[in-house]
Amino acid sequence: MGELLLIRHGETTWSASLQHTSYTDLELTSAGERQARTLAAFLADRRFGTVLASPRSRALRTAQLAGLTVDAVDEDLSEWDYGEYEGITTADIHQDRPDWNIWTDGCPGGESPDEVGERLDRVLARVTPLLDQGNVALVGHAHSLRVLGARWIGLPPSGGGRLRLDTATVSALGHEHGRQVILRWNQPAPPAPGTATDSAARH
Repeated sequence: MGELLLIRHGETTWSASLQHTSYTDLELTSAGERQARTLAAFLADRRFGTVLASPRSRALRTAQLAGLTVDAVDEDLSEWDYGEYEGITTADIHQDRPDWNIWTDGCPGGESPDEVGERLDRVLARVTPLLDQGNVALVGHAHSLRVLGARWIGLPPSGGGRLRLDTATVSALGHEHGRQVILRWNQPAPPAPGTATDSAARH
């Protein structure tokens, strides 16, 4: 039985400034490209039967720089649709809605937690049988991958709120005694020798 690896894309200008980014198709920053290249060495000894990616360029570019060949683009791996909160930080949202929590409230004009959970459940339904043939990699985004991790271990979508996920990190889902478990979470690639560690942004 293979492992299911979740890879968050490298830094963008909006991830660095903590702005919510879903359908806005931003490129990686130079720091984000360095992060993605560092992932290549980290993943070099891994073999994947299937690699799926979000359609956003930041995810596809991360996969490319990490040395992965994407077998298919999966719209269900897109980031949580933030609707009216696209491009806005949580701190700014809290000025008008101090009690707002994406994990319970969702986004006006965007997706609810249950809607995000439904499409990540579809991803899991498609990829879980593929683990019988080896490892599977999913290249995507912070909130959607956090929801996927929560759903893997039987938590509601809101459980993703307990799973911090930084840019250009690798998380591994697998099995123990027949149960679906988190094997590793939010693991950064070791920095290349002689380089400073990139700061990792989060929501």
